[in-house]
Amino acid sequence: MQGLHLTGDLFDCRCPLEHLTDMAGLRDHCLQAVRKAGLTPVGELFHTFPGSAGITAVVLLAESHMAVHTWPEKMGVTLDIYVCNFGADNSAKARALRDVLLVYFDPARSRLQGVARGEDR
Repeated sequence: MQGLHLTGDLFDCRCPLEHLTDMAGLRDHCLQAVRKAGLTPVGELFHTFPGSAGITAVVLLAESHMAVHTWPEKMGVTLDIYVCNFGADNSAKARALRDVLLVYFDPARSRLQGVARGEDR
């Protein structure tokens, strides 16, 4: 087993507020971003929280998963993207997906991390 796990903490996002609160719009954008990156969606769950209108979004991928959590009251977002590299190296696709999401949310600052998972064989 081998893969790449990317995380991102996005602060002071300059995107329209709807990017953080409109579940249908976020769903459309996430699924388009996944396909644009060359990854394969196989399932999804999008949930809006009452009151804050924040969203938790999960897209299951044939290659693993992507999760987005929004905090509109803080104009913040967290990202979690994991791809396994069993049949092919999907690392560039994971980075491309992250980059599309960064453009969409347009954070003033961010903390991005990547961890190689598993072992080489």
